[in-house]
Amino acid sequence: MNKIFAVANQKGGVGKTTTSVNLAASLAAAGRKILLIDMDPQGNATMGSGLDKNSLEYSVYHVLTRTTQGHSAIFRELQAGYSLMPANGDLVAAEVELVSVIGREMRLRQALETLRPQYDAILIDCAPSLSLLTINALVAADSVIIPMQCEYFALEGLAALKDTIDQVAQTVNPGLHISGILRTMFDPRNSLSTDISAELQQHFPKELYETIIPRNVRLAEAPAHGKPALYYDKTSRGALAYLALAAEIIRRQNSASVQLA
Repeated sequence: MNKIFAVANQKGGVGKTTTSVNLAASLAAAGRKILLIDMDPQGNATMGSGLDKNSLEYSVYHVLTRTTQGHSAIFRELQAGYSLMPANGDLVAAEVELVSVIGREMRLRQALETLRPQYDAILIDCAPSLSLLTINALVAADSVIIPMQCEYFALEGLAALKDTIDQVAQTVNPGLHISGILRTMFDPRNSLSTDISAELQQHFPKELYETIIPRNVRLAEAPAHGKPALYYDKTSRGALAYLALAAEIIRRQNSASVQLA
């Protein structure tokens, strides 16, 4: 694989961090060496991976401001099987400190140049905004995974995010594209959900993942225990769905590699 995925959507509460943490764990369970980068000042992916965000010596903030190198900010061999570059509230200051720096949108990409060969895939959990932090993630990434709920306002947000991805691709990262759109917190009993899902299938047939993440209480409970759902309740529908997503992503990457060959 050796790919960098930004998990992004400027709308909050759509399952970005849930997807980042559980997909990282599922890919690791499939034998892949994974690095998860928390690019959200809330530090939810950090806490959901079992680390205390308030007791970090180094974080992604120090990497972006070049206080330390990337490898010094990585926690390796976590219980969930992946490595983590954590974040906390310090990350808010990075945007202020970098505001007048030339090439500020390239900081994460440059930091990952030496780290990339060490991993089969790198996942970047983005903040719920189109900020400098998210732009850094999009510039560093090969492709974007877009988690979204099947609701009306999510479609509007998808259009705005797609415009941003296109702008980044046209200016600083020509290879950037949408890896897939992931339907999250899906309830088939809700007619609006099924209607929006049908619209997505019509307008984004190639980008839409076949895997659908259901609304599942175990997925909601797992972060409070500092674990991905796979290590909280491996038989839950949520855990099984993310294992299926990991398998689908691996199949897509293998298929793309065969076509290029």
